[in-house]
Amino acid sequence: MLKVRGLEVFYGPIRAVRGIDLDVGKGEIVALLGANGAGKTTTVRAIAGLSSCRGEVTYDGRALVSNAAERNLRAGISLVPEGRGILGSMTVEENLLMGIYCRRDHAQALKDVEDMYARFPILGERRIATARLLSGGEQQMLAIARALLTRPRLLILDEPSLGLAPKTSDFVFDLIAGLKKEGMAILLVEQKARQALKIVDRAYLLETGRIIKSGSAAELAGDPSVSEAFLGGKAAVGTTS
Repeated sequence: MLKVRGLEVFYGPIRAVRGIDLDVGKGEIVALLGANGAGKTTTVRAIAGLSSCRGEVTYDGRALVSNAAERNLRAGISLVPEGRGILGSMTVEENLLMGIYCRRDHAQALKDVEDMYARFPILGERRIATARLLSGGEQQMLAIARALLTRPRLLILDEPSLGLAPKTSDFVFDLIAGLKKEGMAILLVEQKARQALKIVDRAYLLETGRIIKSGSAAELAGDPSVSEAFLGGKAAVGTTS
């Protein structure tokens, strides 16, 4: 579904992303893992079309144009950015309506908004509340719901658990796993590597703008070098100490 080859992103003379190759297949969850400053957000923003880049990015066999976010959105790629990106001065409902602005099936889109209230009951309860007054977890639900309203086939989630309480973080990871069961492809950026590797199919480890290792979730979770660098040196996922 998504094929990235030789992706490079520059900030002035600085090459922040250095020739990344990655793939996301249909119905697959793929994680992009790494420490702060590794280039994860820069990578997914380039894929989503929010910044200029070099290299080849193809989606469903068609080349994507650099720095063309709306075109990519209409093609079926939706990004939930780091920090959620909600419109704080608008209500919950107004934020959700922004998720359907590019859709032409207006009646169905409005029905889908109501379906989101059913999927996220707290949003239904807070539909007329100003978005900035929501808790961090509620804001993350709002950001994900708004992205889902674009009817993406590839959902990109950038640090969805950032700043969330453990219970809310668990809810978000369960939601991501559920979306995969519905057939959605997901590219997940996450610092909580141990938790991410429990739900993803494959992962890429990013360090200073380069992919240094990739493989299945089981392979990476069981790799001692990965455990030491990214999992705090603890036992691999599914093992006991």
